[in-house]
Amino acid sequence: MEYTIESAANKLISSFQAYYNIKEYEEAEKEASELGLPIRAVCEYYEKSQKYVLSQKAELWSENSEEFLFLFQVEHLTKELFEKCIDYAWDEGMKMAHIGPGHMYTYVTPMFVCTSCDEDAKRALKKCRKFKSFRFSFHGWMDLHTAAIEVQNNQISSNAGGRSVEKVMKKVLFNSNKKRR
Repeated sequence: MEYTIESAANKLISSFQAYYNIKEYEEAEKEASELGLPIRAVCEYYEKSQKYVLSQKAELWSENSEEFLFLFQVEHLTKELFEKCIDYAWDEGMKMAHIGPGHMYTYVTPMFVCTSCDEDAKRALKKCRKFKSFRFSFHGWMDLHTAAIEVQNNQISSNAGGRSVEKVMKKVLFNSNKKRR
């Protein structure tokens, strides 16, 4: 299926609505325009799991998990723009994370929808690794997952942590027309 960057971004956002709290940005959004970033949406996901005995006051354990997905929409992705977007997503994810007792993990997921991409940007995307543990992982960790789709040739690239993001993008954009059994 042929996509434009607009239609691919819209399809991804509409598929995320069931799972994420989505904050869409307009092109004239003050913060995005000041930074010169092509941010389209920020999606937030929060999950809390716990186990208790007899009543909730007798809690055995609890864990909080979070994911912050930053959707960037750009005509041509360059290495410089990629690095600027990654740094922005990591810094904002760090601000949004709720680190402390019970925190298990936070995933920061910059996702790029572009018409074309430089080879340098692809290499930087595939080699991109960011990880941070909090109090020797007693208060969890934070990891970066990233992926990009080039709509011109329907090619999806990701870093090692972003393999699951790549699968989701393929499923949403390319397998949605197949009937499920």
